[in-house]
Amino acid sequence: MSIQQSDVLYTAVATAENGRDGRVATDDGKLDLVVSPPKEMGGSGTGTNPEQLFAAGYSACFQGALGVVARQEKADLSGSTVTAKVGIGKNSDGFGLVVEISAHIPAIDAETARALIEKAHQVCPYSKATSGNITVTLV
Repeated sequence: MSIQQSDVLYTAVATAENGRDGRVATDDGKLDLVVSPPKEMGGSGTGTNPEQLFAAGYSACFQGALGVVARQEKADLSGSTVTAKVGIGKNSDGFGLVVEISAHIPAIDAETARALIEKAHQVCPYSKATSGNITVTLV
């Protein structure tokens, strides 16, 4: 379900120069990075790349969603981490992404952790945005 413009609480603004081989920066100056294609895609690999930035954002967002769900369920997330692996490859439309979300939650049993991860996937804004668009595997 989409939100109305009047319901937006925050808007991030970033501008890229020269696409995958240039620079990306936010309007507030908090992020200013050189971007370059990874060596695996024929680039220099000297800067970050859009897939790394997407993985960073998705993992942080998913960890936040996991926190929301854990508070509702009164589950202990002490020492937990979330890792997002974002892959890019060729598909019938040119290029596409695949994502693997892996959560490590040492303070609870595997069955409870799996249930929390599934619930977090339903509330995470990144998960909602990618639903039906890319393959997301939960680990």
